[in-house]
Amino acid sequence: MYHQYADDTQLHLAMRAHNTADGLSVLAACTTDVKQWYMRNGLQLNPDKSEVLHMRTANQLQAVSSLTSVSVAGVDLPIADSTKVLGVTLDRRLTFDDQVSAVARSCNYHTSDPPCTPTTDSGPRLAQTLACSLILSRIDYCNAVLHGSGGDFF
Repeated sequence: MYHQYADDTQLHLAMRAHNTADGLSVLAACTTDVKQWYMRNGLQLNPDKSEVLHMRTANQLQAVSSLTSVSVAGVDLPIADSTKVLGVTLDRRLTFDDQVSAVARSCNYHTSDPPCTPTTDSGPRLAQTLACSLILSRIDYCNAVLHGSGGDFF
């Protein structure tokens, strides 16, 4: 499966824990084909800016712990602990701990550093409205990703 955005392509590959080698060879062949297509069409794939995230359960991650890199378009890339996709941080066990921490940091920043307010009677209401809209937009962003994931986030 793949997703394409203006300047970003994401490849997703499902693999069985007992058959990782076959899945990785499919990924290597696919990314090589993508790189060749890019070159034929005057585009450039920069594998050095690519990231590999290996998502599995804790037991499955333990079983493939010897896997430290993956070949993408002819370049061996290290397996990352997490990556950002459209502003949401995904980790290899889908715990969303890094995402929740980032949202909490952002919200704390906006509550500790209130915006400058005019010296009129509506100043406090304006500050409250601005703070609420800044904070709620961060909490609401991509909350559908977190829905049903089993954690108590906020």
